[in-house]
Amino acid sequence: MIMQTSSKKQLKLVKSSGGGEKNVGSEKDGKSLLTIDKYYQRVEWYAQRIRKTHDIGEITSILDTVLSEIRELHHNNELSSSREQILYAVQKIESLRHELELIRGLVQTDQMTGLFNRRGLDEHFTREAARADRNKGQLCAILIDLDNFKEINEIYGYRFGDSALIHFARIVKDTLRPSDAVARYGGEEFVILLPDTRTDEAVRVMQRVQHTLVSRAMLNTNNQPVSITFSGGIALRQAYEHQYSVMRRAEEALSRAKNTGKSRIEIA
Repeated sequence: MIMQTSSKKQLKLVKSSGGGEKNVGSEKDGKSLLTIDKYYQRVEWYAQRIRKTHDIGEITSILDTVLSEIRELHHNNELSSSREQILYAVQKIESLRHELELIRGLVQTDQMTGLFNRRGLDEHFTREAARADRNKGQLCAILIDLDNFKEINEIYGYRFGDSALIHFARIVKDTLRPSDAVARYGGEEFVILLPDTRTDEAVRVMQRVQHTLVSRAMLNTNNQPVSITFSGGIALRQAYEHQYSVMRRAEEALSRAKNTGKSRIEIA
């Protein structure tokens, strides 16, 4: 796939070490050498792994490994005749990796707001939950619903309603830490994930968002401010708790907030 040769030349991977370079896998130190045939077998093994998965993240990880191995071959002095082919292979794989990253972003992103969509949320939740379990950390999930959004659409029009969603998304992103995540859950519902955060801290984050919405109010066609508020339910994930269970508890807390006056935050 990368190089063609009629010989059984052995590839010696060269790495830097301390005072200079040494041949890794030389017969002197008893380590096996990588032949052309064996290298092709490794490439085919990677190709089979790629064929068996639809996870763009896993494919990208495989390509990273392949790139690392190809770059090692590029520095092998015994392969000077094949160096142009190796560089070409590196360029093609890097281009493919870049395209996959762009596709991954499109698949995981809500096109209107630029936030994660549900697919992106699921992947981020899985990663953060695993990290929390590994480090015995905390993870707060907040389900948010914009209050009276149907009325906003009816009074000011759907285009204004879309602008309100984008405005809210921008304010939330400006308020959160880089480690936090926000997703459009559907319609006027949003989900915020706050790693390493207690419930009282999550409440303060939501209060900051509420205050910013007031201070940066949207204006209608008559340059009058339009009030946009939200209600939210906070659920502190328990150790090894599944995403479905966490979100169900957040939904119950959100329902209490909506049924007791709106523009409120309730804790599950």
